[in-house]
Amino acid sequence: MTTSKPVILEQATFNPDVRKYWLLGGTFTLLVTLVGIPLLPIWWLLGMWITGRYLERLECTLTKRTLIVKRGFFIRVEKTIPLDKITDLGMVEGPLMRVFDIQALSIETAGSTSQGALVKLYGIENVEAFRDAVLAQRDRMLEKEPNDVLVDAPEPVDGGFNAEAVALLRDIRDELKNRPL
Repeated sequence: MTTSKPVILEQATFNPDVRKYWLLGGTFTLLVTLVGIPLLPIWWLLGMWITGRYLERLECTLTKRTLIVKRGFFIRVEKTIPLDKITDLGMVEGPLMRVFDIQALSIETAGSTSQGALVKLYGIENVEAFRDAVLAQRDRMLEKEPNDVLVDAPEPVDGGFNAEAVALLRDIRDELKNRPL
């Protein structure tokens, strides 16, 4: 049996300058700790390689029903986020990010157990257009769902209750009345 691949509506591309932003963030951390200052040359050599590999493996794909995020260098992580669960797509742009023309897209979902974003992606090119495409697809999908869900629902009787459910509840009530305490 073959499984069909989802139709890709949009594929995010990432700004290569995001590597510089990540490297400067690590450099700042090493400078602040003072103990890390001797590690700066190692950070720049290793960091250039690691951030490059990480960026090569970073993917964000919009399909008809989901947003698929793949990332990681040492540990690969893939998250499939149903569009109907997305509650917010926020954009963040700090002063250093503006220097490199980079924004972060934070994805928040309903039912998320942690505070803040479920996923935060740095450096998506044309992030506003990508965010708008995700939100538009989510809205299109949500507009179709209520009709799909109600197709198989039983018809309600007077008062808005299903006749079979009412009969079952009456049987349960009568059974409970006849039981000795």
